[in-house]
Amino acid sequence: MNIIKNRYLYFLISLLVIVPGIIFMAIHWTTTKEGPLALGIDFRGGSLLEVQFTGTLPAPADIQAVYNQFQSTGGQSLSDSVIQPLGTDKYSILSKQIDDATKGKIVAAMQAKTGETPNVLTFSSVSASVGAEVTNAALFAILAAALFIILYIWYAFRSVEHPVRYGTAAIIAMFHDIFVVLGVEAMLGYFLHWEADALFLTALLTVIGFSVHDTIVVFDRIRENSNIYRRVDYETLVNHSVVQTLDRSINTQLTVMFTLFALALFGGDTTRHFVIILLAGIFSGTYSSIFNASPILVVWENREWRTWFSRKKAEAQQP
Repeated sequence: MNIIKNRYLYFLISLLVIVPGIIFMAIHWTTTKEGPLALGIDFRGGSLLEVQFTGTLPAPADIQAVYNQFQSTGGQSLSDSVIQPLGTDKYSILSKQIDDATKGKIVAAMQAKTGETPNVLTFSSVSASVGAEVTNAALFAILAAALFIILYIWYAFRSVEHPVRYGTAAIIAMFHDIFVVLGVEAMLGYFLHWEADALFLTALLTVIGFSVHDTIVVFDRIRENSNIYRRVDYETLVNHSVVQTLDRSINTQLTVMFTLFALALFGGDTTRHFVIILLAGIFSGTYSSIFNASPILVVWENREWRTWFSRKKAEAQQP
């Protein structure tokens, strides 16, 4: 099985997966001016109210009409609140920040509007300044993880030639998975109005861990084989190492993905967003460790970028 041979096809597949996500992130950025993703209250600040109705669930328009009557703590209208049903008897409502007194008035107005008694399940608020701190901390966490990963891999692979290449390839594969996860989140936000919250950040950091772990497994086999097959050319060595770890990588990730798939189907609405992001990220991590990270080593070893444009020029000159 020659996996490395078709490396440019795998790079193209990755590009075709990442580009739509970038387009949706750009759409959100240009239409809302709030950034590439729809951020939850953990990042942008605001209030979350979850209510349960004992009788007939009111229409979302009735809940929105109630919110339209009130203003946030900063005096802004609550007309842009995001109302999501949770099952058959609950609503989750995201709005600009409100205090306890306003929350009590909103609940009373719901009862007057709908004739149903709402039971408050959850109410929490995060200020905009705290949301900005969380956003900065998230970016710092990702960059710090990338730095420590490349330093660790450089140290662990110091016995082979060009150890920095292994760390760099792992980081490229990691950012591939980050862009896949961000793209999926952007599309989910566009079509399902899901927002990136603290659980999304948890899923993203978990995906980074899975991605790097799987990549290191493949790289470690390359390191072992480089001491055994000293006369084998590098591309053959890398391909042999990938094939040797292929079953282990796929089987390990499939057990996780089957569990996550079951949680996505039967785990309830509160965890579905988190689980779907994990599913997309772990699938991407498995793909990138096999079809991106190792082929990058071969491209770097052969310095193939020197022939990319010359090859196209030679082909164009052929009669």
